[in-house]
Formats: sequence, C-alpha cells, structure tokens
Amino acid sequence: MTTINNTPTRASALQPEQACLNQVCPAGEAWIGQVKKGQIFRIVDLEGNQAVDTLLFNAQNTEERYSLTDTIRRNSALYLGLGSVLYSSEGQPMAQICADTCGRHDTLGGACASESNTVRYALEKRPMHSCRDNYMYALANFPLAQQLGLDVQDIGANINFFMNVPVTADGSLTFADGISAAGKYVEMRAEMDLVILISNCPQLNNPCNAYNPTPIQLLVWDAPDALEDQALSVQSVGAAQHV
Repeated sequence: MTTINNTPTRASALQPEQACLNQVCPAGEAWIGQVKKGQIFRIVDLEGNQAVDTLLFNAQNTEERYSLTDTIRRNSALYLGLGSVLYSSEGQPMAQICADTCGRHDTLGGACASESNTVRYALEKRPMHSCRDNYMYALANFPLAQQLGLDVQDIGANINFFMNVPVTADGSLTFADGISAAGKYVEMRAEMDLVILISNCPQLNNPCNAYNPTPIQLLVWDAPDALEDQALSVQSVGAAQHV
C-alpha cells in the first residue's frame, strides 16, 4: 500500500485480458451495466482528471439505491477511498473499494445540470450538455433501464469518482483541479447484484475535467481467488479522509 496526498492507495492484481467485460465509454456519454455480487468493477481514468458521475441500484429491487447520507455516516468520511463501503438507502453494503490508485473521490458535488450551469456560470450555459442530461437520456432510451422500470424519478445523489471537491473551513464546496492522472483507476467489489449508471461528465465550465472531457474504461471480473489476500472486511471503513 502507498499514499497519495496522505490518502492510501493500492494497485490491483487483476489483468484486463482476464476481464469478462472491457468497454470504453466515450467522452461526455452515459453508460449502464449490471455487476453481480462478488464481481469486481473497475473504472479507469484513461487520460486523467475525468469526473465519473455514478449511481448504483440493487438489481433485484431498484427502489434500493446508493445513499449519500448512509455512506458518509457509516464511513465517518466525506470522501471515498480505499476500504470505503458504499451503502444503500436500506443501510446495506452495496460495494466496497478494494483497489484505488487515485486516492480520493467526491460524494458532495452532485451531477451537473442545465440549471446548475446557469446558476454557477452564466445564462448562456443552460443549453450545454450535462450529467443530468446523460442520466435522463439513458433512463429513457437504454434497454436495461427500460427493462428494470427506471426513469427520471430514480436520479438521486451520486458519487463523483476522480473528482476533487474540497470542503473549505467555512463549509463551502470548491471545484478544484483533479488529483487523478492518466491510467489511474478505482475498483469495487459488489456486495449485492448491482445496476450501475454512469455519466462520463461532459462539463466544460470548471476544472473537474481539466476543461476537456475524455473517455473512460470500464471492466468487470468474476469473483477472483487472487483477490482474497487483498480483500478488506465489509465492516472496515478504511482510512478515507474523515469529517
């Protein structure tokens, strides 16, 4: 284990050629997929400083989904990192970060939208593509979303993998330059059957993407025996930065 900016990191032993899914999500686009309990899901920041807005749902009951409040409270941390457990709206573990070469991920910045672009930047920014647009398009058009009965009402608080949103001393949020780099990744072990919805953030108005949205790589491995020696207990909350 190593540290970056005082946050722990750990590389994975898993090799891309052994993955059962290996896809690239283009810059600024949406992606949805299923990850079964015990499988490992990796998101790779291919070119660096790309924000990946992510929602998780229980594949067996999509009314149960990622909970920002449960995750922050149960991990006693605002940021996610190695060992962090992602909790559901029912207080159940959904996934745990078991490898991470970036070191810290945002829980508070939310998904960009035409409304927030207008408030934060300028009225003429309203038509610009956003993560909420991606979510709405995916939920209305992707077959898996339609099969599961997901719609725009299911858009909730999301995780921003690789995104740097420091909390200042007065409690404000700032959108700062990213701490990721080309090839860095985060890897999660599914603790239940999951549906994962991603917006590969198209934002052009703040440094979360270095003002240049880029592709990401998404990989899934079946539960590997090789991971056993580096697996962390689901009760562990790791050493992510504390509130």
